[in-house]
Amino acid sequence: MVNTISATTASQATSATTSTDRASEVSSDFETFLQMLTVQMQNQDPLNPVESADFAVQLATFSEVEQAVLTNDLLEDLSTQLGLMGFSELSGWVGKEARSEASGYFNGETPVSLSGEFASAADSATLIVRDASGNVVEQVAINTDAQDFEWPASGSGSFDAGAYSFEIENYYGDTYLSSTSVESYTRIVEARADNGDTVLVLEGGTEIASEDVTALRDGG
Repeated sequence: MVNTISATTASQATSATTSTDRASEVSSDFETFLQMLTVQMQNQDPLNPVESADFAVQLATFSEVEQAVLTNDLLEDLSTQLGLMGFSELSGWVGKEARSEASGYFNGETPVSLSGEFASAADSATLIVRDASGNVVEQVAINTDAQDFEWPASGSGSFDAGAYSFEIENYYGDTYLSSTSVESYTRIVEARADNGDTVLVLEGGTEIASEDVTALRDGG
């Protein structure tokens, strides 16, 4: 955090110094222009003097150029500040746990927090767990009254660390009704900007868009 603040402060200081230097250059150029204009007036042909309107045009033209330069500098500074704000926003994602329908990461010890939706008519349900290859590694009966639960549950078998996907099969008696989605919490290890979108990399390597996140909590 200290390094991030220091880098931001340094960037702001550099931007301010650059703006000051450019403003000084514009001011210096304007003074040079006035000196040249004075010399031009002093050395004009008395038989064919330059019209005052021409002097006014020259002044107006230089003033427009001066304003354009200063405007461009201001826009550049604003762009830099927005870039710093965007970087700060990205860093705020890292370390959080995001809830999404993407595969959840099981580290081999700590259960994965899950949140599921059940069919309204279901009186029983089964959690289907698949590994990264799509193979079913466990089928667990779950209570349809509990939206939030964990996997592996206490007493389950031993599973390797890795990414696992989940879904719920809903039943009424012995009749299969439907399959519904399950969301899992996984820690965010990286956030990056990609063509104006924020891409989040989850523990285990899964990538999701920031808009796919339905909840966010501290990583602990």
